[in-house]
Formats: sequence, C-alpha cells, structure tokens
Amino acid sequence: MNSNQLDPQKALNPAYKKFTPLKKDIDDFAKELEKCISAINVIDSKGESEEHLKSPITKFLSSTFYKDNEINTRERIDLAIYLGADSSSDIGVLLEAKKPSNKSEFPKKEKLNCKAIQELLLYYLKERIDYKNNNIKHLVITNGFEWYFFKAEDFYDTFYKNKELVKEYGQFRDKLKDSSKNELFYDEIAKKYIAKVENQIPFVYVDFKNKSISDLKQKEIVNIYKLFSDVHLLGKSFGNDSNQLNKAFYNELLHIIGLEEIKESGKKLIQRKKDKERDYASLLENAIFTLEDKDYLRKVKNVGNDENKPFNVGLELCLTWVNRILFLKLLESQLCSYNENAKEYKFLNFEFLNGFDALNELFFSALAKPLQDRHPRYAEKFKNIPYLNSSLFEKSELEDFTFDITALMDEEMNIYSSTVLKDHKGDRLSGKLNTLDYLFKFLDAYDFSTESGVETDKHESKTLINASVLGLIFEKINGYKDGSFYTPGLITMFMCKETLRKSIIQKFKEEVNETIETFEDAKDYCQKYFKKDDIKRFNEVVNSIRICDPAVGSGHFLVSALNEMVAIKSELGILADENYNILPCVIEIENDELYISNANGELFDYIRKDPNSLRIQKSIFHEKETLIENCLFGVDINSNSVNICRLRLWIELLKNAYYTEDGELQTLPNIDINIKCGNSLISRFALTDSLKSAFKNKEVNVSIEDYKQAVKDYKITNSKSKKREIEEIINTVKHNFKSTYDNKLKDKLSKALGDYQNEEQRQQNLIAFGETIKKTEKDQLKKLKIKSDQVQKEKEEILNNIIYRNAFEWRFEFPEVLDDEGNFIGFDVIIGNPPYIQLQKMGALSDSLQKVSYETFARTGDIYSLFYELGANIIKQKGLLTYITSNKWMRAAYGESLRKFFAEKTNPLILIDFGGTQIFDTATVDTNILMLSKESNQLKTMACIVKEKVLNNLSDYFRLHSTNSQFISSESWGILSDIEQSIKAKIEAVGTPLKDWDINIYRGVLTGYNEAFIIDGKKKDELIAEDPKSAEIIRPILRGRDIKKYSYDFADLWIIYVPWHFPLHNDSSIKGASQAAEDEFKKQYSAIYNHLLKFKNELSNRNNAETGVRYEWYALQRWGSNYWEDFSKQKIVWKRVGSILRFAYDDTGALCLDSTCFATGKYIKYLVGIMNSKFGKYIMKDSPQTGTGDLLISVQAIEPLIIPIPDDIINNKFEIIINSKLQNINNLLSDFEKDIDILIYEMFKFTEEEIEFIESQ
Repeated sequence: MNSNQLDPQKALNPAYKKFTPLKKDIDDFAKELEKCISAINVIDSKGESEEHLKSPITKFLSSTFYKDNEINTRERIDLAIYLGADSSSDIGVLLEAKKPSNKSEFPKKEKLNCKAIQELLLYYLKERIDYKNNNIKHLVITNGFEWYFFKAEDFYDTFYKNKELVKEYGQFRDKLKDSSKNELFYDEIAKKYIAKVENQIPFVYVDFKNKSISDLKQKEIVNIYKLFSDVHLLGKSFGNDSNQLNKAFYNELLHIIGLEEIKESGKKLIQRKKDKERDYASLLENAIFTLEDKDYLRKVKNVGNDENKPFNVGLELCLTWVNRILFLKLLESQLCSYNENAKEYKFLNFEFLNGFDALNELFFSALAKPLQDRHPRYAEKFKNIPYLNSSLFEKSELEDFTFDITALMDEEMNIYSSTVLKDHKGDRLSGKLNTLDYLFKFLDAYDFSTESGVETDKHESKTLINASVLGLIFEKINGYKDGSFYTPGLITMFMCKETLRKSIIQKFKEEVNETIETFEDAKDYCQKYFKKDDIKRFNEVVNSIRICDPAVGSGHFLVSALNEMVAIKSELGILADENYNILPCVIEIENDELYISNANGELFDYIRKDPNSLRIQKSIFHEKETLIENCLFGVDINSNSVNICRLRLWIELLKNAYYTEDGELQTLPNIDINIKCGNSLISRFALTDSLKSAFKNKEVNVSIEDYKQAVKDYKITNSKSKKREIEEIINTVKHNFKSTYDNKLKDKLSKALGDYQNEEQRQQNLIAFGETIKKTEKDQLKKLKIKSDQVQKEKEEILNNIIYRNAFEWRFEFPEVLDDEGNFIGFDVIIGNPPYIQLQKMGALSDSLQKVSYETFARTGDIYSLFYELGANIIKQKGLLTYITSNKWMRAAYGESLRKFFAEKTNPLILIDFGGTQIFDTATVDTNILMLSKESNQLKTMACIVKEKVLNNLSDYFRLHSTNSQFISSESWGILSDIEQSIKAKIEAVGTPLKDWDINIYRGVLTGYNEAFIIDGKKKDELIAEDPKSAEIIRPILRGRDIKKYSYDFADLWIIYVPWHFPLHNDSSIKGASQAAEDEFKKQYSAIYNHLLKFKNELSNRNNAETGVRYEWYALQRWGSNYWEDFSKQKIVWKRVGSILRFAYDDTGALCLDSTCFATGKYIKYLVGIMNSKFGKYIMKDSPQTGTGDLLISVQAIEPLIIPIPDDIINNKFEIIINSKLQNINNLLSDFEKDIDILIYEMFKFTEEEIEFIESQ
C-alpha cells in the first residue's frame, strides 16, 4: 500500500466508526452494490461508452444514501451529488467516471497523475473559484469497479492554496493562454502541479473487480457501507450524535422527575407540572411532599423563603439522586463491557434494588466504602460493585439538612404517554409502574455504553445516550428559571482547540525554546527530543496550563478542554505511560468525543486481561486525572450546575477506568475541590490583597506552601478522615484570611471614628472654656465626619450586604494560581459561555454589581460584559480569554464601554460573528466568539462572519474566510473581508458622514392617537365647510407605507396639526397644559375642537406622564417643535422600519408621520439618487434591525453614513436624471438607475470586482 493510500476504516470519522448500523440497512446496501457491479459488467462486456456507466452508478447512489439529493451532470462534470434536492444547491461530491477499458486515462494506485484526476482538478477549481462553492466535501474517480476517494480539504490544501496554480487557472479560464481547450489545462497545467504532489495526496481505494460482495467479511462490508454513506461523503450527522438532544429520552426523564417543558417569550423553560397533571409518585412531587409534610424546609437557610422554596429544594435533591443513578448506569455499562456482559454486573434493576432503601444502601454502604470496610450484611450482595471514592457518593449538604432518598415513598406512577417502553406484544406500555422500577426500565431501553463497537447482527439498535447528551439535558433542566443555552460541541471543540493550542505555543516559547512560534514548531521540537527526561519535561509544561470557566454550567467546556489537552499531547508525540514510554496509539477528537485508535486506524477497546490494552487504558485514565487535577477549574453560582460539572468530569474518567492488579476498579480522585460554587462576579477581596497576614496568626501554623500541598493531597486521598483533616486546614486558612480582612476594616473604621470623636471632643472642650472655633477647624471636623460615615458604610456593604454571602474569592480559592509567596498570578486560559441576562432586569443585584465598579458596566447592558472584564482580570499577562456571547456588544450603544475595554486593555486575536446563523437550538440570540490576550492591542484581529447554516468544521471555515481586521476604538465593530475593506477605504477617502453635511435629519410627527388626528379628504372638506379657518391647521400627511422609490403615493390623508399650547404656542411664558390655550383653541377652531372632543378619553390616556401635564389633551404628542418649519422645504422622506429601502423626494410641504424620517438641506435630489441606488442599499445593509429582521433606518442609522459631497458638475448630473424621473414618474426605473449607479461607481473608482460585490449584497 502506498504511503498516501488510506485504509477505508482509517479514512472514516472516528465517531462514525463507532456507529452501529442495522443489519437490514447493510444487507440492502450490499444488494444494491451487487446490482450496480453486475450492470457495469454487462456494459463493459458490450463495450458501451462512458455515458452508459453513469446510469447504474446514479441508480446505486440514489437507492442507498442519496434518494433526497439531486444526482446529475453539470457542464462537463460526469456526475455530481448535490447537497439538496435540486441543482440550485451546491455540489457536495464531484465524480469523474471512466469506462473500465479506458485504462490510459484511469489512475493506478502507484500513479495517480492521469487524465481522470486532471479533469477532476479542473472541475474542482471551477466550482471552488468561479462558482465560489466552498461546500465540496469529496471527489471521486471510478470506472464502476475501482473507486478512488479524495477529501476536498486535501485538494484545498494541495491545490487551491497554491497561488501559482490558481493564477494559471485564471489565465486559462480568461483565455489568456495559447488555447482555451481543456486539453491545454490538462497537459500544461494540471499535469505539472499534480506531478509535484501525487505521492502526498491521501486517497482511499476500493476494488470490486475480482471480489464478490457476498464474499466480503462482515467488517469489510460495514466499512464500505460507511465509506459510501452520506455521513462520510457529505458530512451529514448520524444517529448517535453527542450534540443532539434526544427529545424522547429528555421528555420521558422530565416526566419521571415530575417536570415539563414550556415555551415562553421565545425561550424553552422547565417548570413543575400544573396541579391537575402532577403525579405524587414522581421524584419531585414525592420529595416536595416529604419536605413539606415533615417540616424540613425550615432547616434549609441558604434558599430564599418564598413560594418557590419547596420546588427549588426538591429539585436540587432530585438532581442529586438522578445524577448518581445516571452515573451508575454508565458504570454498569462499563463493567458489563469489561466482563463479557456477565449478568452479575447488571445491578440497576428492580430485582436487585427493590426500592429507595436498597438504592440508598448502594450509594452509601457500597460505593462509598472500600470492599474490606463494608458491613458483612452487604459484602456478598455488593461484591461486584466497585469502591469509587468520590464525593458523588457522600451525602450532600442539602441531604444533611433534609433527608436522603430513603425518605421517599415507594409508589407507582403513571407511565409517560409516549414512553419508549414496550409490552410483550411490542406495543407502547401503558398503566402504572413503581417509580424506581420505571426509572430502571426506562434507562435500560437506551444504550449507555461509553464505547459502542461495531455490532451488525442486531435487528434493532438502542439509542446511545452518552455523557455529552446527559450534559445537554441537565443544562436544560438546570436552566429552568431563565432558559439555558447549552453550547454545541462544534463550538466548544473549536474554542478549546484554537485557545489551548495558542496557550501551548506561548508556554513552550516561554519555558522550552523562544524560537517556537507555531504549533507545528512545538511538534517539530518535541520530535527532536525523545528521551524520557524530555518527555517528562514537555508533559510538565503542558500540565502547568491553568484553564478556568467562571460560569461552568454543566462543564461542557472543561470536558472539551480535557479532550483537547489529551489530543494535544498525542499530536506533540509526548503522550506516555507512567514510565514516560510513548503510547502506541493515536488520539483524535471528533463530534466532541475523544477517540483512541491503533496504527491501523482501528478503535481501541480495553480488554481486561491484555497487558498492552491495560497499559493504554491505565495511561489515559491517569493522564485525564492529572489534567483534571492540575489544569481544569470551574465556578458557578448554581450548586446544581457545580454537581453536574463534577459528574461530567468523573464520567470522563470512568470511560477509561481499569482493573488494578488486585482485581479492583481504579478509584476516582476527589476532583470536587476544583469545581466550586459561588458568584464569580462578586469578591470581597482584591486580587492584590496580601495573604501574608493570614499566615502570621497564632490560629494558623501552616505556610502558603502547606496550603497548596493540602489542596493537592485532598485530590488524591482515599481516607475519609484524612480528607476531613485536609478540609479543616483549608477552611482554617480561608477563615483566617477573611478574619484578617474583616479586622482590617474594623481597624480602619475605629481609626476614622476615633479621629472624628477626638476632634469633636476637643472642639467641645474649647467651646466650654469660651474659645471660638475657627472655620478651618469646623471644616476639618466635617471632613472627619464624612470619612467616618464612608468607612462605616463601606464596612456595612462589604460585611453585611446579602450579595457578598455567596461571593467567590478568586484571591485564594484556587492556590494553583498563586506563586510561592502567595501572590495571585492568574490563569493561562479563561473559556466559556457566560450567561446572557440584561442588567436592567436584575433589580437589586444589578445595583450591587454597579457598586463593584466594573468598567464595562452599563445599566442597559448585559451581564456577559462583566464576565469579559472579570476574565481579563483573572488571566495572567499574555493569558488567553475566549467566550461565546451575544454579538450585540459589537454595535449596540451599551457595548461602547466593552469595546473601549477590549481596544485599550486587551489584544483581540480572533473574532467570529455568527450573524443570523443560530448556534443554540433553544434560543434565537445572535452570537459571536471573541478570543483575546492580556497584552497591548496589536491591531491584528483575525475575523470572519459565518454565513453557513451547517458547519462541520468551524476551524476549516475560519481558516478559509478570516481576514485581518483592526479594532482600535469604542466605535461599532464590523467584520470586513478584503474586498469590503477595499470598498470601505475608497468610501472613506472621498466621503463625509451625513451628520457633518449641511443638512438636517428628523423623525416625523407622533400623534399618539392617529384615529383622532389623521383624516381623509372627505372629512377634511367637511371640517373646512363647517369652519373655513380649519384649513389653516389641516396639512397633507405622508406615512411610511406611502413612500416609493423617488416618489410617493398620496393616499388623500391629512393631519390636524395642533402644536402644544395651540393657538398660544408662541407664548413662551406658558409652562405645562394651559386652560387658556384650550379656551382659545375652542373659540378660534370650533369645528376641529368638536371633532377632537369625540376622542378626548383616548387622547387623555395617550401618555399619562405628559398628557394634561406638559401639554393639552387635544395637542399632538410630538409635533416637531424645533423643526416644524422644515416640513415646508424640499426634503427626502423614507420609511423608518422596513425590509425594502425606499427614499422619496417631496417639495409639496407635506408633513411626515412618525413611521417616517426626513431630511432637508443641500443636495436633496442628489441624496435621493444615492440612497435609492445599489450603493445606497450596500451602505445601509448593516443598519440596526428589529426582532423580525426589518431594517431600522432611524436618524441615528442615517447620520453616520459616509457619502461624497458633490461638486456642481456631479450635482447637476444627478439633478438632470432625478428631474427626468420625477417628470415621467411611470417610466421604468432600470435605465436611469443604471445611469445613477455608473455615476456613483465612477466617483469612488470601484473596480469591476468591487462593483460585482456591491451589487450581490
């Protein structure tokens, strides 16, 4: 086999390798493949042309995986598989077919360079360059018997990135070569470039010429099935996708717990079932009943005493128990796989655990105790249940306050109407089941195996529920209050990969070799040094990276970071066993999961009695353990989230659990100390506060080093008494630091109060002796009083404020980020998806956060802004921060302080704006990813906008589409491609913002109640007939819907124009609503007064704060007091909100309603032409949008637009064209619009490519 020829299995996505297809699907595929080969044999024997070859291949593809895809030719392409159902979609697979007898044009394994691949290269470049198709996934060459498969990304790296080849292709396409015939491209261009790389292009080769499909081994046909699948060739998702919520599992689990999902204001929320639908045997209702009936709630002090307290406490207890049970289901599956599916290892069933009492015995009498320490009554029953040594099986603080699961009543509950369970006939099960029995049976209906091998003898397949799916489910349940945003694996993978590799480069550059600039440099360096001491040293460098998620949620980012760190070590070639011997395996991450393969590409399986298998399993377990203990840290305000995060990390270890020499499963470390509960945004103590005084105290006889060592010891101890001892040391140190700080405050207060009291007493003594107090002395006393009051207030806020009760002390909670002197160094990486909550909706908590003095705080802003600032504060110098958040900060006014912070105090490295591409399944929020480092802004941000709805590999997309951008200020941030930057530069070179023009831009009048003020022509005539004076204040009105391009359709609507205090509106002495004005109005304009009187109630209720207070009930709500005269001038009018941009010219003096804006001043007709042009549409495409996607063309959106001020020649040209149009209003627009477009393009000197880009937007 050639070095660049891949085994079919090795070419498959590791996640897909694990997928178990149904036997029926494989048998059907094999039949269709045999039919195809038989048909090609017939065609070959008859010597028919290549055209005949396409029919059986098309039939084979469409009858297997591609029935919903268009399969057809395109221009000279023999066959193409489109991504969609018709040819309007992009091509995903290019196929070049040759008849079997045409050997000269068909590749050989040892010589790829032939006409077939040359043709394929031409079609690839045409698709990629001319049609801008970046969705090609695979390229295939076949003669029906032999098949060559190439990945499109290899063509991208090998050919598309070759600038010389692309340049020559462009010259050929543009007929700048000697000939435009394809043969010239094949012979003089393609052949030359392919020859340079033909031994490097990876490919998969399969040959059915001399093989009968029926003779293939089962494993071979499974690999071929997967090779031809749409999952492999088109990158489609497949059954057991770890990032897809299994709704059937999720909904039934909610039912068993006693919850339901509802939709409210566009968000999906979790809540307790309605009264009538509650089942008192469900876990939640059972727990709430017990809490209330036995009066346990009064013991729980750390949960607010409101109506939701029973639900909040009950849910936390339920999640604690369900967490344990799900972990045990994964453990059970693991034990069965390690022990040949022996029955005695299946312990989660009602026969073995026949009630909540028995389950509790499993929790605390078995799992929490070593085998030798278990009570004799349990020794035999639980002999196959391992000791796990983790906090998961110690009673939680809440259980100590209330009760454990034994307090629940063993009752029967109603089975979910859409249950997965079946009866003996195969029908959906109904009726009732014991709750615990129901839970066990429900879980057993799914596949919880952490490793799913290839088993094709099954006729039905259980759905896989892995750790990622569990994380997604619990993040949703946990976010019942405000809706949760579980970050998809595509995002966590990308963010962890990009961030951690940059961090590795930084570490290696600082600690290994200063010439290391890229990850490839680090790989090359590690390969040069392969002695054990070198391997150990490199591992220590990687293990010193400290990663933290300050809003950790379910722990998804930390799990992705863990996987990425293991994969990085594998890629660096330093993944080793305990003796620093390199492991004989390859680690990859696909679909947000870690996959271990051998040299042949086969997935690794742990075989208990195989020493080589044990070596790998054991090494990966301890590698993960080391990384979790040393590198991963998390904080969350929600204790349920903290517990779920710990669970996720324990599950990651469980995946690689192994049996020790004693025949016992390796115990788990105490990783709970790395994942802590608290409010990340609130701290009493500054990062610069000294720790020294906390260790110079008679209560503490340990050093900072002892404190750090105690935390290390806690993670690895198996002794509960030792664990408690260490906890006591840690708590004593923390308590002493807090006490020291509290004493500092007390001392500060005592001094300030003492100074004031002493001075006050001194002055009173002077007065008693008849002395006069000087003014300076009185002033000094006032200052001392103010200072004393301020310190008292500070003490009360810090020591007594409720917000500080769950404050998180970054200063000392993680000693891993302190140096030997106890100084705070900071984390290497901060990563995550902080919450999105508007600060103005947070009430008192928002006020408290404002007092913390965050630079980025804006009352109308979002809490994620504060998480950005926090993250930047707690990373070390040159450390990295990467978040995914709402993208509103890029342009919104409230984001100004955050943009300023980024531009002035950080170095933005990567910015990816997802625009309208929805990342979160349950939320419509538009998002972006920002990576920054803590250093001065280098003005080299790699940025891109994601315009694809489905992205299989965000790293590849980013690499293809990112451009270098500069973000230097608090102005709005926009991401521009190279061509957009060129256009922008040309616009700025000759243009002037409209706010600096000699024009005025206004919003139309606001009536507050159109039914009263807007009248038709008939009513207008009636009012004037009744009182001719009415004509003075009845004016024509234009609405947004009336506006067309250049002109408008007058709807014969009129406005009764009544300013405030009319008709005494010129009397500046009138302040507020005036009865005198109303009397005069009634007297002078009786007809209109009587008309408005009919609407007095409605008009009086328009705006209670102003109507009848600032102005009279009969006046307009907003009448343009400062610009009403401008309505009479020539103006440009446009609809303020809409999906289609239209700008009209008006010189009739019509008024404009508030659904429009208008501008007056110089060059109005010129501006009408500019704004209605394709260029005008282009410069307004990034205007603010409403929730429905309409553009909001407000005064604020128009003012910043940059447009050249015309000279007389240009202005005259525009006026001639516009006048011509206005005089012939019914003429088609196209011809004269072209004239305007040409004029505009000439003004800016745009290139043809730039014009094409502008017109394509």
